[in-house]
Amino acid sequence: MTPAPPYSMLAELTHRCPLRCPYCSNPLELKGRAEELATEEWLHVLGQAAALGVVQLGLSGGEPLLREDLEVLVSRARHLGLYSNLITSGVGLSEARARELADRGLNSIQLSIQADEAGLGDRIAGRRAHALKTAAADAIRAAGLPLSMNLVVHRLNIDRLGEMIDLCAEWGAEELELANTQYYGWALRNQAELMPSREQLKRAESVFQAKRAQLDGTLELVWVVPDYHEELPKPCMGGWGRISLTVGPSGLALPCPAAESIASLRFDSVRDHELAWIWASSPAFNAYRGFDWMAEPCRSCPRREIDFGGCRCQAFALTGDATRTDPVCKLSPDHHLVGSAVTTAERRGSHGPVLASSDLRRLTYRESRID
Repeated sequence: MTPAPPYSMLAELTHRCPLRCPYCSNPLELKGRAEELATEEWLHVLGQAAALGVVQLGLSGGEPLLREDLEVLVSRARHLGLYSNLITSGVGLSEARARELADRGLNSIQLSIQADEAGLGDRIAGRRAHALKTAAADAIRAAGLPLSMNLVVHRLNIDRLGEMIDLCAEWGAEELELANTQYYGWALRNQAELMPSREQLKRAESVFQAKRAQLDGTLELVWVVPDYHEELPKPCMGGWGRISLTVGPSGLALPCPAAESIASLRFDSVRDHELAWIWASSPAFNAYRGFDWMAEPCRSCPRREIDFGGCRCQAFALTGDATRTDPVCKLSPDHHLVGSAVTTAERRGSHGPVLASSDLRRLTYRESRID
């Protein structure tokens, strides 16, 4: 059965980034500049994406502002009728460049922050960046572009959730995604330092609900479920190869941004195959579509049409087998792996640590690369 066309595509233009966030969603093995798709290759991919049926385009990284051809790609996206959203740390976004991107047809910008004040934010980011983010928010507003924001929530900042939401409202954000940390790659390495306790999450959810009511009509708040603390898995990315795809810096096409971590699959490159073939016919994209691949308890579970067995990347990261039930599920034979991580977080207590030198040494920061 031919799958429906994807609604959105995430173009990870580069893994280069000036920040060193310990929860970074990029893979542990970062692609260098020499491996990145060239401008003409990306232009070809965008054309194929539009022909395939993609209507929303995310321009991400690493830090996409490090691509000197970003404006060219934005222009092509506009020409193809794609809604383009730049996903950025804001480091390097001047008012002049924001205006140029707007003039070229960029539709919106999502700006990330690490905390509401410079001391904590800079230490989480691994460099002095908070002031640059403030300037970036000013530049986005001056360019007349819609501003959405993203905040990865974890033990080190969760107790300041209210202040962080207020800052985003002050900066004029229209939407704020409160992305509770997903434990893949770098975040999985730092899980013990990043995972909040149940009490912290309970307080944070109360703050979220109060702020959502207070800011209704001004700032839309989106709460990404902290699934390690749930009993049932979420339908990760809307299901494997169902509504979206990712193209990485070197051209690998993936069903989700973290899928490259599944070592048991071979992913095809847009340098070797057309995007339409990869989406509809490649073995990797078809590996976990439908239900035939499922083992018990998923195969006979009525929720299989709701959560599609949960996250394949999470199953592989925790068990080494991407076909197993997502260990977040209370019915999974591997649920104890998640329970153990939650127990460790509980033992740490209900307050985030002061980021002293000893705390920083316990974090594994991703590599910072700008060339």
